[in-house]
Amino acid sequence: MGVWIDTDMGFDDIAAIMVVTNAELDIDGVSLVFGNAPLPRVRTNAAGAAKAFGWKFSIHTGRDMPVLGKLETAQAILGESGIPTTGRRLPPAPILPDSDAFVALCRWLELEGPHRILALGPLTNIAALVLARPDLSARITELVWMGGGVTSGNHTASAEFNALADPEALAIVIAHKLPLRMVDLDLCRKVLAKPEDADPVRAAGGANAELIADMFAGYIRIGTSRGRPSMAIYDPSAAVAFVAPQVVSFRPARIDVELQGQHTRGRTVVETRTTHATFNAQFAADIDADMARVIILAALVNEARK
Repeated sequence: MGVWIDTDMGFDDIAAIMVVTNAELDIDGVSLVFGNAPLPRVRTNAAGAAKAFGWKFSIHTGRDMPVLGKLETAQAILGESGIPTTGRRLPPAPILPDSDAFVALCRWLELEGPHRILALGPLTNIAALVLARPDLSARITELVWMGGGVTSGNHTASAEFNALADPEALAIVIAHKLPLRMVDLDLCRKVLAKPEDADPVRAAGGANAELIADMFAGYIRIGTSRGRPSMAIYDPSAAVAFVAPQVVSFRPARIDVELQGQHTRGRTVVETRTTHATFNAQFAADIDADMARVIILAALVNEARK
C-alpha cells in the first residue's frame, strides 16, 4: 500500500514529492487544491511537473474554493504561476484529465492497508471527505500536514498561509479527530536553504538539473530578497517528518484554530499542558535540521541526476 499526497503544487510541494519518491515510497495518488495559486494554475503546474519528472502516479483535481470565505492565494509572494524561478520553468504540457479528487480519495480509502496522507496546502479536500464520507475518513491512519504556527504566522501576524486559506477546513479535520500531525512554521524555519545550496543541484548534470536548480534558486530568493541570508524549506520539511519520523520529535497537544477576527482568523492555538486541555493531535516540536537538510538536498540532487 502506498501513500497519498494532497498539494497546491508550488516548488516546495514538488521538492516534497521528490523527498517521498527518493525515500522509495510508492505514491498511490495526488489530489490538487487551491493555495499557492488558483486551482487552474495549480493544475497547470502539476501537468508540467508530471511531464518534466516523468511522474506515473495519478493526479486528481480537488477543491477550488475554501469551505467559507473568499479565495486566498500566495501569489503576492510567489508570483502569478505560484513557482518563482531564476530562469527555466516547467514545460508546457497537455491539460490533466478531469479526474475528481474526492472520488479518487474515496476509492483509495476503500482499499485495505494503512492510509497515510501528506498534506501540503489548505485542508479543503480532506474536510470535504470528512463531511461527506466520515466512514472512509476514519480509515486515515496518519495525516501529516504542513501548516499552522505555534508562535506566530506568516501570511498575517497570527496565521500561517495554509491555515488562513481555509481555517474552517482545519476546524472540521480537528473536530472529526483525524490523526493529525502538524508540521508548523516554527519547525520548518529550523531547516534553511542558502543560495549556494542550488549549486550541487545544478552540477548534477541530468536533463532536469537546470530546471530544478532554477526553481530552487527562485524559491530561496523569496527569503534573500527580503534581506535574509536563507529561506525556510517548508513542505520538504513536512515530507521529512513523513518519510523519516526519527528525525522529528512530535508532541501531543490540543490544537484549535481561530475562525473569526480581522487579525486572528486562521491562528492555530497549541496547548501542551495536560492540566488545561484534552489532547487531540500532535505537533512537530523539534527536528534534526542538519539531517533534514541532507535528506532534502539529496532528493533534489538525485532527481537532478536523472
